[in-house]
Amino acid sequence: MRNLLAKIEKLESAAALDRFAAPLRTGIKALPLGRPVREALHGGWQGHAAHPVFVQVPIGTWTSAALLDLWGRDARAARLLVATGLAAGAPAALSGAVDYAEQFPEHQRVGVVHAAANVTAVALYTASLIARRRPGRGRLLGLAGLTVATAGGFLGGHLAYRQGAGVNHTDSVPHLIDASWHPVGAPEEFPRGAVVRRMVGEVPVLLVRDEEEPGELHALADRCAHLAGPLSEGEIHDGQVTCPWHGSTFRLADGACVTGPATSGQPSFEVRLNDGLVEVRLPAAEAVP
Repeated sequence: MRNLLAKIEKLESAAALDRFAAPLRTGIKALPLGRPVREALHGGWQGHAAHPVFVQVPIGTWTSAALLDLWGRDARAARLLVATGLAAGAPAALSGAVDYAEQFPEHQRVGVVHAAANVTAVALYTASLIARRRPGRGRLLGLAGLTVATAGGFLGGHLAYRQGAGVNHTDSVPHLIDASWHPVGAPEEFPRGAVVRRMVGEVPVLLVRDEEEPGELHALADRCAHLAGPLSEGEIHDGQVTCPWHGSTFRLADGACVTGPATSGQPSFEVRLNDGLVEVRLPAAEAVP
């Protein structure tokens, strides 16, 4: 297993894969899907990536078909399961594709191999469905498809759990600071409309004062929930901040995610003026033992 992991890690730095990964990324971004569709495929509606949810149907139906094939019974049910998996593969592939297009190059190198495995699995299952008039050949093609799909799923697990693609990169923030008030500077250090970055313990914090009178001060965790991009280097507009890396947009007032690819919001700090200093506190940190 260590040798296998080492080989997969080599994919991350295999620049030769960029000749396939880069055009694929460009093609996906050019798809005429529209923002609402892309948002739904990213999974913002449920607060986490949608792709792992969508892949459950193809994996489940194809695994069930394999069990029926090995049992040698109910060929009609096995055909239905294979066909259902192929139909469910479309939204699964599309959700994975839009996520893929908003990742780092090392993610995309593993991702393009992951995608190639899944395309191969779909081709094998399509051939299996056609060949099931001759049960022996259809079953073998199905088992081959499941083997390749499993390899693709292993790479998908590496992307999600080893490389952190699609996870919330701000989830650890409440565990890095305590629940007390933290001074971040004098009021005059935060002019209206200006972006100021401060460190609160180990956590970088973005502070922005409204341009409106009297100019409320907002504070969010600076690292984007999507892939930890520096929000303090992003654009501030209409009470929102846009990540400069992949374009996720968050509401300054409460950190809510307005547009993806991020699927979760930013930790939002309370702000107060105390003894001539601006102080911030993260309410969620109160639950940390």
